[in-house]
Amino acid sequence: MIQVDHRRLGASPVTVPALGIGIWSWGDRRFWGYGHSYTQADIVQAFETCMDDGLNFFDTAEMYGQGESERLLGQCIREYGRGRRVIIATKFAPMPTRFSARTLLDALDASLERLGVQTIDLYQIHWPYTFLSIDALMDMLAIAVRSGKVRAVGVSNYNVKQMQRAAARLARHDIPLASNQVHYSLLHRKPEQNGVLAACKQMNVALIAYSPLEQGLLTGKFRVNNPNAMPITGARRFQATFRTSNRKKMEPLLQTMQDIAGERGKTMSQVALNWLLCKGDFVIPIPGAKNGRQASENAGALGWQLTSEEMQKLDRMSLF
Repeated sequence: MIQVDHRRLGASPVTVPALGIGIWSWGDRRFWGYGHSYTQADIVQAFETCMDDGLNFFDTAEMYGQGESERLLGQCIREYGRGRRVIIATKFAPMPTRFSARTLLDALDASLERLGVQTIDLYQIHWPYTFLSIDALMDMLAIAVRSGKVRAVGVSNYNVKQMQRAAARLARHDIPLASNQVHYSLLHRKPEQNGVLAACKQMNVALIAYSPLEQGLLTGKFRVNNPNAMPITGARRFQATFRTSNRKKMEPLLQTMQDIAGERGKTMSQVALNWLLCKGDFVIPIPGAKNGRQASENAGALGWQLTSEEMQKLDRMSLF
C-alpha cells in the first residue's frame, strides 16, 4: 500500500488525503455518452481500490447525474465500505429556479438522504454565477455547520474577490473558508495567472484541482501520433481541446511528460498529478476513477516527487 500524505482543508478541522477522487462521471455516465465504456461493477471496483489504497476522499455534487453520483457513492459506502471512514465532499447548485438562499438547507438535506449519511465533511457552493448573494449563501453555510450536518464549507469556481468576500462573511460566524475548487492542470493554468493559486496560499484556503487530467488528454491516450489512440466520442467531440489542431499543439508537452515518466518508471497521468501536488501543500487534485485500474494508477502519483528541474521543464512546455 502506498504511503498517503494528508493535507488540511484550510483552517477547517477536516484533513484529507493529498489526492482525492472526483466522481462526476459516476452519475453522468448515462447522460454524456460514456455509458458503454464502464459499468456499475467498474464503479464498485474503483471505490474499493481507492479505499484499499487509502484514498478515501470523494468529491461529488447534487448536479452530477441529477443526484445519481451521490446515490452511487452512498450505495458503495453502505455495501462495500466495511465500516471504513469515507470523507465526502458535495456541492449545492445555485440554479436560477432557486429564488432564496434558504433553499440551500433543503438541498443539503436531499444530498444527505441520497448519500445515506448524517454529516457531510465539505459542503461547497458549486459556482458564483447566480442572483443569490455570496453573503446570503455564506450565512446559510454557517447555519449548516451549526446544525452539525456539515463539518467544513467551501466554494467552487470563485475568483479572488469572490473568495475574499466569502471568507469575510464566514469570518463573522467564526467559520473559515476551507477550500476553492477550480479547474487546474498542466493544460489549464489559469489559477496561476488570475491570482487564485496565490490567494489560496495567502488566505490558508485549500485549492481543490478538478479536471487535473483534462478528461484523459494528459494520459496520452488521445495523442495524434498514437496509432492506438482512443476514439473521441461523447461530449469530447464538442470540446475545443480535443480538436486535432489543439492536440497537435500539446505534443511537445506530452512528449516531455512521456520522457519524464519513462525515466521515473511512472505513467504520464502520474506525472501530471504529481506536478499539481508539487505546486503547494494546499493543492489537492481530484482525478476521476471509473474502474480499478484508473484508481490504482491515480494512487501511483503519491509517494514520490518531481525534481525542481522537471517541474521547470513541465512549466515551460505547458505554456503554448
